[in-house]
Amino acid sequence: MIALMTIEPEAPDGDLARSAACGDREAFSALIERHYDFIFRLAWRLSGNRADAEDVAQDVCARLGRAIRTYRAGSAFTTWLYAIVVNAVRDMARRNARDTAKVQAWVSYAATSGAAEPEPQEPADVLWAAVRELPPKQREAVTLVYGEEMSHADAAELMGCSETTVSWHIHEAKKRLKTIVSAGEV
Repeated sequence: MIALMTIEPEAPDGDLARSAACGDREAFSALIERHYDFIFRLAWRLSGNRADAEDVAQDVCARLGRAIRTYRAGSAFTTWLYAIVVNAVRDMARRNARDTAKVQAWVSYAATSGAAEPEPQEPADVLWAAVRELPPKQREAVTLVYGEEMSHADAAELMGCSETTVSWHIHEAKKRLKTIVSAGEV
């Protein structure tokens, strides 16, 4: 017999996760509802595509259903959730990379037919497109600090590194972004 927890609106994530791991669907739903916006925002910032972000968010929700039993209360739930979202985005990128030949064929066709690729309209679109060109750790640091407006300390906790390392990733990212944007590579 599974003991179900009465869900309080402000129940700590750890309590909800433990109850969800024991089969409490209400606790699981409360966790998803509480963190869905974070999951989607992070997926969108890392992928740069709304449709991909929606797919990743759905994938993460499904993964959570299977993985909730692996959560250990030693770390913040959001830290654990962050890792799941980042891994889901990476998995999606690997799947998309398998289709690279098709994309390259289209680009080749577009170049020979005179068709131009649409350019982003907003400076923010250009900047986030450039962020997606960064190495993974730099992209994650920039996404958390500037996209999610986290402190370097909070980003460090989620990324599993020191605050100094996050600052270094941000510093290196700024240098690369300057080069990418000024060269018009996006």
